[in-house]
Amino acid sequence: MTQTATLAAAIVALERHVGFRRGRLISMAQRLQQANVIPTGAPRTAPQLSLVDVVALVIAYAAAAPLHLAARSVATYGALTPGGANLANAPSGVQVTAADYLASIATLAVEGDAGIRRLKLEFVSTWPELSVRFEDVSTHRFQAIGAVSGHWQSCGHRQSLTINGAALADALQEIFH
Repeated sequence: MTQTATLAAAIVALERHVGFRRGRLISMAQRLQQANVIPTGAPRTAPQLSLVDVVALVIAYAAAAPLHLAARSVATYGALTPGGANLANAPSGVQVTAADYLASIATLAVEGDAGIRRLKLEFVSTWPELSVRFEDVSTHRFQAIGAVSGHWQSCGHRQSLTINGAALADALQEIFH
């Protein structure tokens, strides 16, 4: 059976552990619900989110896009590939997107994997990029198809939001246990 949690529980845990602002989370959740990215509740029934839905909420917030682009941000960041590689003709076992990778990280976090607690997830908002930094200082980058991995993708300042793996793990464990 798939584990679910209420939207309210997710918002409280993400605010407490990760430091996301409550008002912005609520606004992002409403936009994602309007775009059918995360479920809405029924009358007198709170919305029930799966682990993937919570990850979508985290992506929308961390991408720091305007509210009206929340759903597009989830789709854009979710479609990023390792190093910007085109995986269209790759074997199915190799076709991993940022959405798949984040869902795997979230699953391991809920299960209590200690290695996940040492990660840093960096969401670059100047251009779509997800950098996963490991304890040994290596970095795994997910970028838009065709991007030159490890290079500046835009003129101007680089803005990003970094999420501590331990904080995300604590939030996910609180939400789903």
